[in-house]
Amino acid sequence: MWLHDGEPVLKFIGLDSISDAEAWEHADILVREADLARPEPGEFLHADLIGCAVWEEGAEVPLGTVRAIQEYGGPALLEVDAGGRELLIPLAQSICTEIDVGRKIIRAKLPAGLTEL
Repeated sequence: MWLHDGEPVLKFIGLDSISDAEAWEHADILVREADLARPEPGEFLHADLIGCAVWEEGAEVPLGTVRAIQEYGGPALLEVDAGGRELLIPLAQSICTEIDVGRKIIRAKLPAGLTEL
């Protein structure tokens, strides 16, 4: 693996040309959990965030559960199932003030009006 213009390029045994590799375009790459690189402090694997309950500051019950992560070039968005309604919450330190993947909890200080969108 090496970076080219900031994007990873992978070399697989037995795929020795671009035309050999093209047959595998858009294929999933599966890695055993034990072989995953661990994130740096303050970084999280998407798989670790999925299933976390999101608690709004001061709330008595969770707002919902993270079901996916969306990325479009800015901060990632937590796709939260909030009682059958989709809520997108920016994964930013100023909003997601505490993330405890071991306990599957995210505490959030949501901007005014976000839950009404």
